[in-house]
Amino acid sequence: MEGGKLIIFSAPSGSGKTTIVRYLLEQPELNLAFSVSATSRPRRGKEKHGEHYYFMSVSEFKKHIKNDDFLEWEEVYRDNFYGTLKSEVERLWAEGKNVIFDIDVVGGLRIKKKFPKETLAVFVKPPSVDELKIRLKKRSTESEDKINMRIAKASVELATAPQFDKIIKNYDLDTALKEAHELVREFVGTPRLEKGEEKVSKK
Repeated sequence: MEGGKLIIFSAPSGSGKTTIVRYLLEQPELNLAFSVSATSRPRRGKEKHGEHYYFMSVSEFKKHIKNDDFLEWEEVYRDNFYGTLKSEVERLWAEGKNVIFDIDVVGGLRIKKKFPKETLAVFVKPPSVDELKIRLKKRSTESEDKINMRIAKASVELATAPQFDKIIKNYDLDTALKEAHELVREFVGTPRLEKGEEKVSKK
């Protein structure tokens, strides 16, 4: 596998990484494409197959593991698998894109280990675990038990932050978005545009 750059955003659930990734995808100069993860968990709300996740049964997911189809995978909770298909990254690289990921900390670090030079791994840090719990409850998508499981997991995930290339403290969203944009812009090698300056194509 070879191609463009890989940009990973990992964090505990509720830290705001998905909001940051969506913002970065809207910045055309970064030339980003989103890597859709595979999962064995049920769909939530209006989630669509192939857009939010590649939804699979547990047996189907395990078959892909056996066939070595994943760049990384993890059983996050019992029979609740998440992973990145090699074919997904290859497809986006073939389109000439830099690939951005919104994935679990374990998966993020595994990709970083496999592609150390091509990968920028960013950890998004929430203001506090208490704030995380408030954000997760506001979503109203999961039971109290599931939220408590996520909070317990968050404490473990926060301890991995120093293993990432960069840490963004998402205490203020606008500041976090600007910081993320600057980090990714520098990594993919896009020159900074001054105010009023326009890109000039070479002929």
